[in-house]
Amino acid sequence: MSTNSGLVVILTALNLEYEAVRDQLIDLRVRRHPAGTRFEVGRIDQSDCRVALGLVGKGNHPAAVLAERAMAEFSPAAVLFVGVAGGLWPNIQLGDVVVASKIYAYHGGTSEDDGLKARPKAWEIPHEADQIAHHVARSTAWRRGLPAGSTPVVHFGPIAAGEVVQDSGISEQARWIRQHYNDAVAIEMEAAGVAQAGHLNRALPVVVIRGISDHADGSKAASDGQNWQPKAASHAAAFATALVRELIIDGPTGQPGSADRDGSPTMHMSNRNIASGNAHVGVQAGQIYGNVTVGAGTERPIDLAASIADLRTHLKQAHLDGQLDEETYAAAESELDAATECASAGTPEKKSGLMVALKRLRGLVADVAELAARLAAVIAVVRDMS
Repeated sequence: MSTNSGLVVILTALNLEYEAVRDQLIDLRVRRHPAGTRFEVGRIDQSDCRVALGLVGKGNHPAAVLAERAMAEFSPAAVLFVGVAGGLWPNIQLGDVVVASKIYAYHGGTSEDDGLKARPKAWEIPHEADQIAHHVARSTAWRRGLPAGSTPVVHFGPIAAGEVVQDSGISEQARWIRQHYNDAVAIEMEAAGVAQAGHLNRALPVVVIRGISDHADGSKAASDGQNWQPKAASHAAAFATALVRELIIDGPTGQPGSADRDGSPTMHMSNRNIASGNAHVGVQAGQIYGNVTVGAGTERPIDLAASIADLRTHLKQAHLDGQLDEETYAAAESELDAATECASAGTPEKKSGLMVALKRLRGLVADVAELAARLAAVIAVVRDMS
């Protein structure tokens, strides 16, 4: 599975968590999965950092299923699971952010005569993502959008993920967690499912980011009453979107700079040419798509069928990137089918039908700059055809 290096999936369990991330995005478009799941795809500020946002509900099982669905749908560079959790240690304050260095699925075990023995599953944060997350945490820039006076601290440590809401510091289960997972700094209900889905998708990077909204010690009702859930969710969302920026800038292989959709690195370059005497600069170019002819050359007929097939490939990629919604994509595919039929007929009377189909397609994809530019080149060739 090739990854989409310019897009990261962010999943949440609660609607207030979803809204906190959504507030960080612009240019949102709905993407409907055939099974009924709705995602929204948008950008962070005016950047090229794209996010596909989804709501999975409570529990590890639905989180795993919908995480897998998102991974198959978008082929993202990474998946972030963002929301709130209960803190397990006094040094972690309400509103602080925890990045999971490790995720425990703590409900695995075996029941024996002398008690319940732990048989946990655990997933560690990928090294590269961990390094980038620490880099983001060392800067206070990620807090810039938070209300004045908000100074949450970022902690790195294991998170325990189970199937129950933990709201006691003295219950039998609480004591059992302290005994077997005493390095866990927070507890919640979905991270294990998302981590497992990432592991089964060729070890796709998964990062879990949680804002602390209570202390899992019986004080949850009081903390919720003080509005700590939305506060903690907004802190987690702010850190998550800052992390997305860095993940995309660094790229999936850790090399600085982004990658084009075909996986090739984007060139960042400046040219300085000095001509003296009778010399002059003929052509100066950065990135070039397709063929380039300089001066008088032998005319070669364009392969119209190949050009339309190339358009279809880029149209599909734009859909995968969330730049075209399902309805627009289907209409564009239909116009491409009509164009293909007219082009293959090769008769003069089909030229007008080909031009009509291409112009209709242009109207559908006008907002997708790269695709519109490719289409304009094909339309110009068809217009010049005798």
